[in-house]
Amino acid sequence: MYHKAYGIIETLAPLHVGASAGEETGNLNLIFRDQFTQTGIIPGSSIRGRFRADMRSHEVGTERKWYGHEAVSGEENTTTEALVKFEYASLVWLPVFCPGQPIVWVTCPLLLKRYKQITQISATVPKPYTAPKALQGRQVGTNGKVLFFNLGFIEIEHEEDLSAWIPTGSNLNPDNLVVVGNNDIAILHDMALYRQSRVKLSDTEKKVDGGAFFNVEALPEGSVLVFPVALKEAGWKPFGNDASDELYFGGLESIGFGRTQVTLGGAYQ
Repeated sequence: MYHKAYGIIETLAPLHVGASAGEETGNLNLIFRDQFTQTGIIPGSSIRGRFRADMRSHEVGTERKWYGHEAVSGEENTTTEALVKFEYASLVWLPVFCPGQPIVWVTCPLLLKRYKQITQISATVPKPYTAPKALQGRQVGTNGKVLFFNLGFIEIEHEEDLSAWIPTGSNLNPDNLVVVGNNDIAILHDMALYRQSRVKLSDTEKKVDGGAFFNVEALPEGSVLVFPVALKEAGWKPFGNDASDELYFGGLESIGFGRTQVTLGGAYQ
């Protein structure tokens, strides 16, 4: 029987987990996406690798107990089963810029349904186009509030307190949360992504080295994700006696990508 735990990831810098430079046609380095909502994810293998490397750096040898013994070239039967099992991290809230309005954090019922399943909270999944009464949208006639984005607008149809859906350890403002439809989240997600064009300069003069040009996309700072953890044995303490710590995920760490705050919940001890 497994002990159920989970982790909350809040990005403190843009986060790119996907293809590295030059691996995709057209030098567009996309992030990994969920196949249904088309929103960014962090694969379980990336989460496991980060935790394993972090534990190896300060508790040498213990990483093999919790995350399994690696294969050894030329030797048989060296691998062992991990005591900690990770699934992928999916978005819970994503910050989106609204021209002339505050930044809002959006989600959809499908993402909240997975969050509820993982954290086992008792709140009922809100209907699409729900926001708190205090949201500072634009009042249009008597029909209610409207949020204007770069590529369109969304009308708020329901008012509800969404503070129950703010993960522990997150500093989200409950007045700036919006639940949109499952069909809307993909386009809002693409509008919100952090994108950067990168070039390699010549070593001897300030000009672009031929062919060394690529674009990268990343989840923006302030994104909140959740991932489930299954434990075959109690006592897993990746952060010592703390429940939270800073970890780096993905690529491009040397230029400021990937810094996150990870908070563990559930039966992780």
